[in-house]
Amino acid sequence: MGAVSVDALHRREGAALQRLLVGMLGNPADAADARQETYLRLIKALSRTEIEQPRVFLFFIARNVARSLGKRRRFEAKLFRSATEADLGDIADAQMRTEQQVIARQQLRLVVAAIDDLPPRCREVFLLSAFDGLANSQIADRLGISQRMVEKHIAKAVLDTYQRCRDFF
Repeated sequence: MGAVSVDALHRREGAALQRLLVGMLGNPADAADARQETYLRLIKALSRTEIEQPRVFLFFIARNVARSLGKRRRFEAKLFRSATEADLGDIADAQMRTEQQVIARQQLRLVVAAIDDLPPRCREVFLLSAFDGLANSQIADRLGISQRMVEKHIAKAVLDTYQRCRDFF
């Protein structure tokens, strides 16, 4: 079959082919793409072999093209939907978490610097209370100071640390 016969087949079967493809793919734009691909495949096949029933072969190619295109469009839609709904949300969450981590590190550095700047005894009392979890009476016994002095050191440490870090908290 020569190029003229493909042209004649196109004129004779074009409308029916378009209806089939619109029916299979659901929209004229995809059908037009599939129709063009169908004719390209037909021309390629005709260059390699003789085809006895070109109309039957044309519609066979069209169905395969429509199925492939439909699968690809569904995959692209699923991929796009996944990317926009899940991945972009995850990316945004990851960026937010990264920002939060950076801010948290900055806050931690500020708190550590504030604690480091406390007077030595005040810092020691505060660390025993806040990080070792000792009760005021245990701290007083360990350091040989009154429980009232432990409370004063803790109050000073909390107040000084808060004042140094109030912009973050």
